[in-house]
Amino acid sequence: MGSAGSGRQRPKRPNSFADFLVQFRWVLIVPIVLPLSFFFYQYIQWRATVRRLIHGSPSEETHRRAIKKVQDRIKSRRPKLDGMICTGRRPWLEVSMRHSEHKRSHRFEVDLSHLTDILWVDRERMLIKCEPMVCMSEVSAAVLPLGMAPQVLPELDDLTVGGVINGYGVEGSSHLFGLFSDTCVAYELVLADGSLVRATADNEYSDLFHAVPWSHGSVGLLVGAEFRLTPVKEYMKVTYSPVTGTLDDIASHYLESYRLPQNDSEEKVPDFVETMIFNDTNAVITTGRYASREEATRKGNVINEIGWWYKPWFHTHVATALKRGKFIEYVPAREYHHRHTRSLYWEGALIVPMGNHPLFRFFLGWLMPPKVSLLKLTMTNSLRNYYEQRHACQDMLIPSRKVVDCLKFCHDNFEVDISSVALPSPAAQEEDGHHAGL
Repeated sequence: MGSAGSGRQRPKRPNSFADFLVQFRWVLIVPIVLPLSFFFYQYIQWRATVRRLIHGSPSEETHRRAIKKVQDRIKSRRPKLDGMICTGRRPWLEVSMRHSEHKRSHRFEVDLSHLTDILWVDRERMLIKCEPMVCMSEVSAAVLPLGMAPQVLPELDDLTVGGVINGYGVEGSSHLFGLFSDTCVAYELVLADGSLVRATADNEYSDLFHAVPWSHGSVGLLVGAEFRLTPVKEYMKVTYSPVTGTLDDIASHYLESYRLPQNDSEEKVPDFVETMIFNDTNAVITTGRYASREEATRKGNVINEIGWWYKPWFHTHVATALKRGKFIEYVPAREYHHRHTRSLYWEGALIVPMGNHPLFRFFLGWLMPPKVSLLKLTMTNSLRNYYEQRHACQDMLIPSRKVVDCLKFCHDNFEVDISSVALPSPAAQEEDGHHAGL
């Protein structure tokens, strides 16, 4: 959001060497990081196929063998000599702006990198079971062709099942289903003594079941998760509605976008709700409702395949509604689910400043996005400090009644460029049981 009279006026900060590094970081990223990222994503895409050819289809039996490696490693730990247990995943591999420091101290690391399989999809019970290192892109590729999707599917391809459970996963469908962890029905955990337990909301390990979300692996090592699916159609009918006014007006329209219908003549609550705030007076509310291929291909309807490499980044496409007014289009469901992947939301403009230029998109857009872990690996200490001290990329959960207060607080207290985007997603659960928040 941009500056306004109500916000604090700060003196302009003098440029530093870190500013220079950030501005020209693309010189390293474009020729080196982007090609490496592309090949890594190809590896992820073909990993499951290659493993099936070599080892056969994943099953509960192969899953148990994979878990046994984890159990054997933990049982080899010497409690009086070895440090506290943590995963062996390097901090730079995490899909987070934060650089974890706790693994620099003495820790007993347990490798979970081999837990990468989707074990089964139950179409009758609308459930799927995955190992923790399965990526969101793999989940959507497995279930969307079957006419199903996770009730909450975080947008970025790189996010893992284990990551969005032990941290938290939120999406534009969270006003209906809550956080990703709210859609889970069972967790498989290896505890500190090496034992394996299956925790559900109503069995003897229910306390563990409720403790796992947001625990960052501190109550046990997650080695499997079962979560709910929901029926979907081939397309998403996306409505882009510009809002001009005060922050109160923006918050009011946002909350109204997922209000329960008052009578049968009103449309049902959208399947997806997302609001992008471009400055303190302009925002665009996007709502999505699943639509069949038959509906999308009717004469007069516009289909926009936003997933092609040469297409504008999604948040810039959304911004066009501020000039053209309200419009509706149909987007293929999987492309909509991963709409922010190519540009890493709006972070891509900071990493590759020319990345949304038509020429760059056409000739090199197929290399996007850079893999977050490789970006972190190439960061110097000065760059890391710069991002930690002068860069905000933060999810927040607040009650819906506090949305406008939160917007005003962020506007008045954070030094944010006018070109930045704030993204409210309904998530927090109110007392009446409905999910709503920022």
